[in-house]
Amino acid sequence: MSASDASAKANGNPLLVLGKITSILDAFSLSKPVLQLADIREFTGMPTSTVQRLVTNLTSQGFLDREGDAYRIGMRMAYWAAPATRGMEVVDILSPLLKTLRDTTGETACFFKAEQHYRVCVAMADTHHALRREMHLGKIVPLHAGSAGRVLLAWSPELMEAVLRDPLESITDYTITSSEELEAAVKKTHADGFAITVGEREDGASGLSAPVFDSAAGLVGAVTISGPTLRMPLETCEAWVEPLLATAEHMTRLIGGRFPGES
Repeated sequence: MSASDASAKANGNPLLVLGKITSILDAFSLSKPVLQLADIREFTGMPTSTVQRLVTNLTSQGFLDREGDAYRIGMRMAYWAAPATRGMEVVDILSPLLKTLRDTTGETACFFKAEQHYRVCVAMADTHHALRREMHLGKIVPLHAGSAGRVLLAWSPELMEAVLRDPLESITDYTITSSEELEAAVKKTHADGFAITVGEREDGASGLSAPVFDSAAGLVGAVTISGPTLRMPLETCEAWVEPLLATAEHMTRLIGGRFPGES
């Protein structure tokens, strides 16, 4: 079989074609909803001719919509996405992504929601390490301590005001107990889009968290990576910001959410 025949046969393999289509669709994200052909080619690494052919076909079938010289995910995809999560609890939808984040970092991945002046762990994927920080489903933690609380306060101004009405309890030597310091830390979290804390909730423990939003751009909760500072010094936490934010974005997409400021 000649090289050209082999190539033609490979291009006709449905699984290979599906893989290429998946790669094209994966190029789009909430932070990059509109892409040029050059952007798609750079992301996928596929030849220009292949990208042009597949994008043209995807557009004709409604998988992509064209905007001038650029493309975005087609509205037809939203029609199919709706029944995918119909009847499922948000926690059930997000749990597989927590396991993926746990497997990527090796540390415990959790999802927290705000309940009055506390945050509650509603889903988690526990680390496989023997040495771990104590965390369990249903655990209640004060909102002013730790990275998840920082995120929950950053996108909930009314909750922030309520928390500041009461004294901020000291849990460790590194817990913020000053209203001014907490306001500054929460403001930075909002600007950065994530939070990293060390030793605020528990001595020798580190955490980093990011927000997940619903279809109205309202805060759903915070996705968190946590573990012993011995394995998670500040440099490691900073290196994990990218996979954390990617997970938060994926979670937001899965539940049909959007980030504040996006149309």
